[in-house]
Amino acid sequence: MTGGSRADRDATTVEIGYALVSAGFLGAVVFGAIAGPAAVWNLPHRVTAALLLTGTVVAGLLAVVRVVHVLRTYERGRRERDRTGGTDTAAP
Repeated sequence: MTGGSRADRDATTVEIGYALVSAGFLGAVVFGAIAGPAAVWNLPHRVTAALLLTGTVVAGLLAVVRVVHVLRTYERGRRERDRTGGTDTAAP
């Protein structure tokens, strides 16, 4: 990102915050869904360890994918708005 107006910088900051918060929420939900049975049921140690490891890895990967997706989508929209002179063609 280069310079830009204060509003552009603020919008980018908000979008980064949204990407991080939504990625954290997604990661927590996915981890809970995968590793949750280990907390609820009395499973063998190896199964519990496998669920925790799998939940951690999958949740982390999905969180990273979410951040990248949100920021790429934002950047494409920003470039399109810049190209068309600031009009939002998706708005009704």
